Amino acid sequence: RNFFTKKTKELKPAVQSAPGWKLFGKVPPRENLPKDSKIIQQEYEARTGRMYKPPPPSARRKNIEFEPLSTTALILEDRPANLPAKSVEEALRHRQEYDEMVAEAKKREIKEAHKRKKIMRERFKQEENIASAMVIWVNEILPNWEGMRATRRVRELWWQGLPPSVRGKVWSLAVGNELNITPELYEIFLSRAKERWKSFSETTSENDTEDAGASVADREASLELIKLDISRTFPSLYIFQKGGPYHDLLHSVLGAYTCYRPDVGYVQGMSFIAAVLILNLEEADAFIAFANLLNKPCQLAFFRVDHSMMLKYFAAFEVFFEENLPKLFLHFKSYSLTPDIYLIDWIFTLYSKSLPLDLACRVWDVFCRDGEEFLFRTGLGILRLYEDILLQMDFIHIAQFLTKLPEDITSEKLFSCIAAIQMQNSNKKWAQVFASLMKDNKEGDKNHSPAPKN
Repeated sequence: RNFFTKKTKELKPAVQSAPGWKLFGKVPPRENLPKDSKIIQQEYEARTGRMYKPPPPSARRKNIEFEPLSTTALILEDRPANLPAKSVEEALRHRQEYDEMVAEAKKREIKEAHKRKKIMRERFKQEENIASAMVIWVNEILPNWEGMRATRRVRELWWQGLPPSVRGKVWSLAVGNELNITPELYEIFLSRAKERWKSFSETTSENDTEDAGASVADREASLELIKLDISRTFPSLYIFQKGGPYHDLLHSVLGAYTCYRPDVGYVQGMSFIAAVLILNLEEADAFIAFANLLNKPCQLAFFRVDHSMMLKYFAAFEVFFEENLPKLFLHFKSYSLTPDIYLIDWIFTLYSKSLPLDLACRVWDVFCRDGEEFLFRTGLGILRLYEDILLQMDFIHIAQFLTKLPEDITSEKLFSCIAAIQMQNSNKKWAQVFASLMKDNKEGDKNHSPAPKN
């Protein structure tokens, strides 16, 4: 033990002093020790005839507290030795430019920090409002639904948006169940859908399908058509894609509906409505709400492609369009830009495809409160929000813009514009205007009907 201790003590200073020592034995010390970079530079310049000039102290960076980007400070660096050195004026100018860039970057960072704080404050406030509203809905409104739903207090609270935890329940109650569909009835139609899909997969040709007695609506509502639309439903969420948690659920609800209403069949756009309901309700409840929702006059007119009724809705919309936004109305008229170009997609999907999902759900909240009128009021609110932009556009750009609305549209801005829309024309409300258009149409049909034969 003493021997090894002694040896270690003797070797230690030797290792420190002799760079040639290795673990086992000696190696010759290196002849060329590393040189300082400044010495190498001086030797190079001596050989090439160039004189080494150290950079002036003023041009060197000292104590830089803030460098917004790694490339920003390059402006202060000296040029390579093979290029002419900076003049004093240029160095001063670069210093000034650098200081300006740093100041601008600091301003941006401070502004972003304030913005983030504001967003966090608003989010916290919103969460507090949702929490307090949820208590009111659960403890006061829902237990006394029929007595409280039409009160001013509830309607005002409803306008602010439903808390997500009670949204599905309120939608179900507001939409109602006039069709008296039960969960058992849903299971029956779902079984039929599964049988039909199985028979379609076994059918090898269209003729075989026709021989089996399948109607046009059945063929239209085939598995392949629904599958295709499901893959396009909220593609960014992935939950409705093949293998996603809600893919089969959405497929089931849509398939069951096509068996329940073969006269309507499956129409593009339905998948978005069913998907929003599935996100907020249990499977059977989503189907019940879906079937009842599509049975409303406006939705039935659009999904059955009843051109006569659709034209009445467009005409009523234009009455309030001209009343609320006369300049934009004339601008659209000058390009012969009719409401069907943008309204059909909005109505077919109840804005769930056109607006961010959380904002679309808030539109649904008030739609469940006010009915079809609110769908058209929302359309006018969107036009009002973007009026100044749309007035600068031609036909093609307007159509493109309204087909794909900006993604940064906010709930506060849109609902502020919707609130400013007056759904009254010559003291007539939406329902009265629409009724008068229907009456005029019936009288017109009578006037143009053929005379009875003798």
